[in-house]
Amino acid sequence: MRTGARHGLLGGLAIMILSTAGYSDEGMWVFNNLPLETLKAKYDFVPPPGWADHLRSSAVRFNSGGSGSFVSADGLIMTNHHVGADTLAKLSNKEKDYYRDGFFAKTREEEVKAPDLELNVLVGIEDVTARVNAAIEPGQDDASVEKARRKAMAEIEKESTDRTGLRSDVVTLYQGGQYHLYTFKKYTDVRLVFAPEFASAFFGGDPDNFEYPRYDLDVCFFRAYEDGKPARPANYLKWSKDGAKAGELVFVAGHPGRTDRLNTLASLHYMRDQAMPVLLDYLHTKEAFLLEYGKKGPEAYRQSKEDLFSIQNSRKARVGGHEGLRDESFMARKAQGENELRSRIAANPEKKALYDKAWDRIAKAQEHAAAILRPYSFLERGFAFDSDLFRIARILVRLADEKAKPNSERLKEFRESGMASLELRLFSDAPIYPEYEEAKLAQSLAYWKKVMPDHPLVEQVLRGRSPEAAAHDFVSGSKLAHVPVRKKLAAEGKAGIAASDDPMIKLALAVDADARAVRKEREDKVESVEATNYALIARALFEDRGDRVYPDATFTLRLAFGTVKGYGVGGKTIPPFTTMAGAFQHADAHGNKDPYVLPESWHKARESGELKGETPLNFVSTADIIGGNSGSPVVNRNNEVVGLIFDGNIQSLVLDFGYDDKVARAVSVDSRGIVEALRSIYKTDRLVKELTGE
Repeated sequence: MRTGARHGLLGGLAIMILSTAGYSDEGMWVFNNLPLETLKAKYDFVPPPGWADHLRSSAVRFNSGGSGSFVSADGLIMTNHHVGADTLAKLSNKEKDYYRDGFFAKTREEEVKAPDLELNVLVGIEDVTARVNAAIEPGQDDASVEKARRKAMAEIEKESTDRTGLRSDVVTLYQGGQYHLYTFKKYTDVRLVFAPEFASAFFGGDPDNFEYPRYDLDVCFFRAYEDGKPARPANYLKWSKDGAKAGELVFVAGHPGRTDRLNTLASLHYMRDQAMPVLLDYLHTKEAFLLEYGKKGPEAYRQSKEDLFSIQNSRKARVGGHEGLRDESFMARKAQGENELRSRIAANPEKKALYDKAWDRIAKAQEHAAAILRPYSFLERGFAFDSDLFRIARILVRLADEKAKPNSERLKEFRESGMASLELRLFSDAPIYPEYEEAKLAQSLAYWKKVMPDHPLVEQVLRGRSPEAAAHDFVSGSKLAHVPVRKKLAAEGKAGIAASDDPMIKLALAVDADARAVRKEREDKVESVEATNYALIARALFEDRGDRVYPDATFTLRLAFGTVKGYGVGGKTIPPFTTMAGAFQHADAHGNKDPYVLPESWHKARESGELKGETPLNFVSTADIIGGNSGSPVVNRNNEVVGLIFDGNIQSLVLDFGYDDKVARAVSVDSRGIVEALRSIYKTDRLVKELTGE
């Protein structure tokens, strides 16, 4: 399971509800509203004083997408190999491929700095709902209401950043039912400590992704630094000597990206019939291109490998989600839940007058979303312009425009509160490969021309050239791969952009007006309508269900819980644990052919007798997780690390839309397997001692 927020095609988040009557393990809970009643009633567990704060301040968010945690007093951070993969790829080159071959820093001096990685640790949460809503004037239409909210949010963020020096984000919860100010401590000096080989981290490859049993060592370690020295976090998680046991209560602290569990039925129909088919076509097309490009040679494969596995993961996840939305019984349950709530509202004339039309307004907004889906996807989301150089050019063009505006009127990503994070990415010295850039851009331009042949911008961009010729001109003539050029353009602002003869800047300028226009149309006609009316539905739900309500995932810190538990499928019982010996058996069962080839380091450790094959390697639990939770620590009641989330099984792919613990499972690397591999396979005694004290 790869990480990060889901693709922006799928509009309209909604509210997620937990009924505590059945004491389900469902829920991605904010840390200022934990399910204490359920934990006490079902598991007889009452978190002791300081337990939640310790876990909260040990959890880490990877802004590249994913989660992690501090696991030592010297700033050591544990996450997944696939969460660190973006950095591993950027640190690699033709001579040294950390992504493929792994890495271990034998000393602190050998730890390698990531070029553009930002980590966030949640410091505080403040409810600012009243202030955000106070900005709304009576009688305003939805677009004006949303504009007023965004202005208030920008002001709150800037005030907080100026006052505290912390990253400050106003997070929309319950689709506008609440607004909370989240403040984060940032780490931007982050260094690679250890990564295993790709073949062990992603053993089984795409065929085994979202499957179980699994046998993956999907782990990676970084270290945060401050002022050139290892960070000293206020809290960190200690290692469990015993690991997890079947039936044991476990907790997951991580940053789930996004869920749509109680979207209106109209929104789900839009996703099923419009948004997902468009997204899946894009993913299938890009996957085919990347598979073909990788055949050009070892270096082409190395450059494109991380993109390929990211796309394959997205494709498999979205196919699973789409199948869930096409399941008649699943959709019938969704319809039943919506109809029952609306019936209860209709029985109260006052509530009916206030809330009933919210569903109809959202349904109307979905029609508008469908009408602009392709231009929005290709122009604003960038389906047409798959190029790192283009993304840099667009940021520079918009940065010049937005910085000239008052902070509260800027596009969200250009507010002062997020400017340092934006500049970290913009001025990254991560490598850009010209031949790969040309190939990606040519493919995406050709795909745009195929899907939207009559759009006037297509010919304006191509100007009679083939997509391949146009891509060559844009890439070969651009100087944006050089960081000093980017910094100079950023410093010169609008005048510098206007005077630039860089072809990629000119391309970004040529399409920007249309891209901004369709973005504004979506914001005004879809997102603002959804925000206003989902807020009404949220209020109705609060009144109907009381405080047994938790928000959809927003890539902010959440607590999930569950038990270590196997499951049955197709008449077969799947036990909760796999072992390191099982990895060799799994490889043998597949003929020891790619992607079922364990690294030589594993074979040497087994042949020497040092590797303890009975050591648990992976396990499953009923914890409620999705993409973005990858890299999350799994802890026991004592806040000790027993595992590391890295995937969900195939039955979990519907969890974006509804929870089920009968067969859906979260998949983790076992803490015992991590230590056994570090000690017996990779001989990383320094790292083992730092983790365990032994």
